[in-house]
Amino acid sequence: MATPATVDLAFAGAGWIAAVHGYAASHVPGLAITKVASRDPAHASAAAERMGAEPCTYAELPADAHGVVVCTPPALHLNHALHAIERGAGVLIEKPLCTTLADADALVAAAATGGQIAYGENLLHAPIVRLALTHTAQLQAIDLVEVRALQGRPSWGDFLTEDWGGGVLFDLGVHPLAVALVLAAPAVPVEVRATLVGAADHPVDEHAEVTIHFDTGLLARVTASWRHADSPLWDAQISAPDGVVRMELLPSALLERNGVEVPLPGISQGVPAQLEEFGYLQQIESFALDLQEHRAPMLGPAFGRSVLDLVCAAYASAGQDSAWVDLPFRGSRHQTPLQLWRS
Repeated sequence: MATPATVDLAFAGAGWIAAVHGYAASHVPGLAITKVASRDPAHASAAAERMGAEPCTYAELPADAHGVVVCTPPALHLNHALHAIERGAGVLIEKPLCTTLADADALVAAAATGGQIAYGENLLHAPIVRLALTHTAQLQAIDLVEVRALQGRPSWGDFLTEDWGGGVLFDLGVHPLAVALVLAAPAVPVEVRATLVGAADHPVDEHAEVTIHFDTGLLARVTASWRHADSPLWDAQISAPDGVVRMELLPSALLERNGVEVPLPGISQGVPAQLEEFGYLQQIESFALDLQEHRAPMLGPAFGRSVLDLVCAAYASAGQDSAWVDLPFRGSRHQTPLQLWRS
């Protein structure tokens, strides 16, 4: 799938994840990165040089680009997205969608009135996840979904600060939570409970265990951790009376149905494996095509809000000795997940 005409993209943010999206864009014919903005002009200049673009300020965005990839800290996502939309550009918002449900509501409202907003959950574009969904849909009466994302603590960025909005469950955890939601669908989550563990040297959570109860009786168990010092481990297992589907993304891609390995799609020639295996390539390609065709994205802000709703309820549960909390979340829409845990 290639874009038939040039689509210009600008970037709000110049950090590590912007580099990943930029690298993916460079492998899509018809995509051009024209501008990069950052709170630090030096970072904007360095990132722009790597991407073959020009640096600019946030105020100058979208700088005539068709779309803006929003890779700034989550607390800034709403303002940067609305700024671009009001000036005629579409936006792809890196996960997590934002820091509060009030901000999420504003993004959903903007999409409802014509704003073109894509939610950046790359894993749901990944070929192995799409194939796992196909096999999962063939199972009858799924009763258990287990998803894990275990890796080391990040050594860059502001992830371990209060200003980020939350710790491992808010940042890393939105990946396995999103995967759990789509694997369980059409079952609807009705309550959640969670345990969060912090550390002495920072104010956020770094290990999270979440249990989600669905309206069908299905249970989902999600673990997100920054305490896995060895190589990262990302996997999922879906169980039903008539079979089991098992998926592994890290340390290597593997899909099994009832213990038998399922062949995976090949990697495109000349494309770095992880860009395609983790869905970054397909995500930026889909965003460009959505812009061209003026169509709603596969994943919009409503899905991002559903993930954040689950996150907020889980943090509130952890703050109440892991009590069950009803979904949709009925608590504060103006507090960050971390604030909900601490309060």
